[in-house]
Amino acid sequence: MFDLLRDLLFDYTLRNVALGSAVLGIVSGVLGSFAVLRRQALLGDTLSHAALPGICLAFLLTGSKDLPVLLLGAGIAGWLGTALILRIVRDTRLDQDAALGIVLSAFFGFGIMLLTFISKRNDANQAGLDKFLFGQAAALVTRNVVTLAIIGGVALAVVVLFYKEFKLLAFDADFSASLGFNTERLSVLLTSLIVAAVVIGLQTVGVVLMVAMLIGPAVAARQWTDRLGVMLGLAAFFGALAGVSGAILSVEASRLPTGPMIILALTLIVIISLYLAPAHGLVWDWARNRRHRRNLQAPPPLMP
Repeated sequence: MFDLLRDLLFDYTLRNVALGSAVLGIVSGVLGSFAVLRRQALLGDTLSHAALPGICLAFLLTGSKDLPVLLLGAGIAGWLGTALILRIVRDTRLDQDAALGIVLSAFFGFGIMLLTFISKRNDANQAGLDKFLFGQAAALVTRNVVTLAIIGGVALAVVVLFYKEFKLLAFDADFSASLGFNTERLSVLLTSLIVAAVVIGLQTVGVVLMVAMLIGPAVAARQWTDRLGVMLGLAAFFGALAGVSGAILSVEASRLPTGPMIILALTLIVIISLYLAPAHGLVWDWARNRRHRRNLQAPPPLMP
C-alpha cells in the first residue's frame, strides 16, 4: 500500500495518468448523469464518434498533433454533430434515436476515411492519430493534464451556474418551458458540455469506449440515491475511482492498456451497485419483496 501511494506521488507517468483519468471520471460522471436522466444514453456514443473527423481535419489543416489543437477540432466536430441531431429531430419526422444513429454512423465513417487517407500520406508526423480510437493515457504529460483540468473545470462551473435549470430540464422539460425557460437553448448548452466531457476523454479512453465513461458512473450512482445532488456527487466519485483504479491496474499489471482497464474497473463498480446498493440494488429489492410477501401471508392477529 505504501509503495502504491509512493508511486502515485512520485512516478511521473502514473501520476499524470491517474490525475487525467480522475478528471475525466469526475466530469463524465456529473454530465453523464443528466444524459442518463434525460434518457439520452446514446448521445455520448454519438458525440464521441462525431469527434473523430474533427481530430483528423484539425491535423490536416494545421499539420500539428498538439493536444489543444486536436481537442479543438474534436470539440467543433462534436458540436456540429449536436446541431445536426437537433435539426434532424426538429425538421423531420425522425425521432431522436434515429437521428443519433444517423449522425454517429456518418461522422464515424467520415473519420475512418480521413484516418485511412492520412495513414497513406508520406508524412511521418501522422503516426499516433489512430490512438484516439481506443485512447493512449500513458502518453499524458503534465501539460495535457492541465489542459483537461481547465476544460473540465469550466464545464463543471457551468453546471453549478445552471444547476436549477438543468435539474428542471432533466426531470420535466415541459414544466421548465411553462416557467419561461428556453428549453431548446438549455438543451444545446447541456449537450455542448457533454461534448466537452467527450473531448477530454478522447486521449484517455478513446472514441470507442468514451460512452461507458459517460453512462457508467451515472448508472451506478442512480442505484444508491433518489436525490440529484447526491447522484452527481456519487457519479463524480465513482468516475474518479474507476479512473484512478484503472490507471493503477494498467501500470502495475504488466502495462495493460489504460482505457480498457478503466472501463473494466467501472464495470465492476456498476455491477456492485446494481446488486448491492441499498436504495435500488437487486439484492435489497429481493429482500424487501420477500419481507412484504411474508407479511401478506401472515395469519391475521387473534381477536379478543
